[in-house]
This record gives sequence, structure tokens and C-alpha cells, in this order.
Amino acid sequence: MKRILVLCTGNSCRSQIAHGYLKHFAGDSAEIFSAGVETHGVNPKAIETMKEDGIDISGHTSNNVLEYLGMDFDHIITVCDNAKERCPVFPGSAQRYHYDFPDPAKAMGTEEEIRREFARVRDMIRRYCLDFTREHIFR
Repeated sequence: MKRILVLCTGNSCRSQIAHGYLKHFAGDSAEIFSAGVETHGVNPKAIETMKEDGIDISGHTSNNVLEYLGMDFDHIITVCDNAKERCPVFPGSAQRYHYDFPDPAKAMGTEEEIRREFARVRDMIRRYCLDFTREHIFR
């Protein structure tokens, strides 16, 4: 079974969304973890936007990357530039991947405009995670 760690700055939005999709797409073929270089708590709008797509991340917790330093991972995915720059060195031969997704938590405007931005970023992450599982879990 593959072990995947998804990292972002606060483990509140992007990494939580990716965690949810990777778990959904990989099923029992991978063990998924997410963390941040800081912890900001899981953003309620991330929970809401995932629920709109039928995935429940309401039980997720915001974890610090230091909690996972003793673990071996097959893949480490950073989903923002800040996490890529601040990610500690992990032992082993984990393959590293990076995609700098926009931060939906920084969206401004009306509630509807913010909801649309969360959905837009969610859909970007969904496509990335689907492609990732097809290429690295099920090939």
C-alpha cells in the first residue's frame, strides 16, 4: 500500500481538499495523510465545498508536518509554494511533487463569489488528484 503525505501552509484548505480526494480516488490502495508547516484548523468552507461534491472531510484534523517526521512516505505532494520551501527533509526515498494551487481562503468578495472560488480551486485539486492516482497508484 502506498503512503502519501499532502502538505500546505496551514493544513486548512488545499491539503485537506487534496486529502479528501486522494482518499476517495485511491480507496484502500493508499494511506493518505495531510499536514501543514503550521496548523490553522480545518476551514469550514473547505468542508462545505467538499460536501457539495459528496466527500465528507468534517472529521479531518489540522496536523503539523513535524508529527510525521518519523514516517516513511512513497509520495509527498506540496500544494503551495510556501510549504514546498519550508518542508522538512523526510527520510527514505519519497518522490516529491508540487503544484501551487491558489488559496481559496484568501478569496474576497460576496459570499457567493467566495463560494465560487472555493469550488473553482476544489475542482482544480480534484482533477490533479484524479490524475495523480491514475498515474502513481493504479498504473
